[in-house]
Amino acid sequence: MVSGMGQTGTKLKAGDVVNIPAETKHWHGAAADSWFTHIAVAVPAEGATTEWLEPVSDEEYNKL
Repeated sequence: MVSGMGQTGTKLKAGDVVNIPAETKHWHGAAADSWFTHIAVAVPAEGATTEWLEPVSDEEYNKL
């Protein structure tokens, strides 16, 4: 499951590829009845850093 902040989630299946543009707030994780593993590929840019955001609340997670 992947979701932009404040948007509905998108259910993913094995083999799906998702492109998340730079500076896009998003989260990803397993559905309540599933598991989730992902491989991330990041293209480094000069002066760029990764910003880890707040955890997804149970309320937001349960809306999906």
